[in-house]
Order: sequence, then structure tokens, then C-alpha cells
Amino acid sequence: MQNKITISDVDKSIRTVPDFPKKGIQFKDITTAWKSPEIFNFMVEEIYSYYKNFGITKVVAIESRGFILGSALAYKLGAGFVPVRKPGKLPADTYSKSYSLEYGEGILELHKDALSDNDIVLLHDDLLATGGSASASIELIEKFNVKDIKINFIYELSFLKGIEKFNKKYDVFSLIKS
Repeated sequence: MQNKITISDVDKSIRTVPDFPKKGIQFKDITTAWKSPEIFNFMVEEIYSYYKNFGITKVVAIESRGFILGSALAYKLGAGFVPVRKPGKLPADTYSKSYSLEYGEGILELHKDALSDNDIVLLHDDLLATGGSASASIELIEKFNVKDIKINFIYELSFLKGIEKFNKKYDVFSLIKS
């Protein structure tokens, strides 16, 4: 009989890489969890179970690790998939938003025709640290006056308090909090 996967198993399967991408950062490498089909499936099913009754019409995922589970979630939820990308990666007219990272600056873009005011959006990314990329993505999504935005992360670094940037306005679900 196969052992049942738990959140603890997922947490243990995530590798911590010290001093990446710069000294002092303890990078959470979720790719080590994805290589296990049981853990990958568990993550998809757990997040799907949380959101299955919200009427999600679009999953918006942040480049690039957000695309991995984001596309699987869109499939499971019967929703469309919309990528938020770095500059120059989307071929049509875009909205852009700059933001701060714990180790630098970034810019994200979203196609101007990606969403409508009838959408209920699930914003997905792999990790919540300071909340810069998620906050920038939310600002891009808000330009469309969508019906609602739900926010999901696989891993939340609670000590960085990134959730404080948006959890009073939007429902946030993180599979793992540390």
C-alpha cells in the first residue's frame, strides 16, 4: 500500500540553496518537489480542492516557476491560463509594472486583452517572499476590473511578511508556510 503524501512531505522535498541568487538569500528550490509525481500530484490536488468552488475562470501565473503548477491548475479548474511575463516576452500590447525584489528590481507585463471584467482570477506563483512580484501582478490584474482575485502560493516565507501587501483585500492560500 502506498504511503499518503502530506504537507510535511512536500516541505521536506523542497531544497534550500544558500546564497542564491546572491549572498544571504536562502533560495527555496521547488523543482526538487516537482520531480516526484506523487508530490506534484498532491500539490495540484490540494490547491485545486481549495479553489474548486470559487468559479475561477482564469489562472494567472507569474513567470516562470508559477507556470508549472499554474497550467495544471487551470486544466483542473476548467479555466483559461494567462502568463505574467518579464519584459519583451509577450508579443502583443501589454501593461507593465515595476516592483522591488529582496535582491533587486523587476518588471512584469500582462497582455492588454488577457482578462475581462467577467473573470474570477486565481493568481498563482511558486513562492511568496516580500510580495513584490505578486503585488505587481495584482496591480496589472486590477486594470481589468475583474470580479474577484484569489491568490495562491506553494510556499510562503512568513518571516518576510509579503502577505501583508494584499491579504486584507484578497483571499490568500499558501500550501506551506515557514
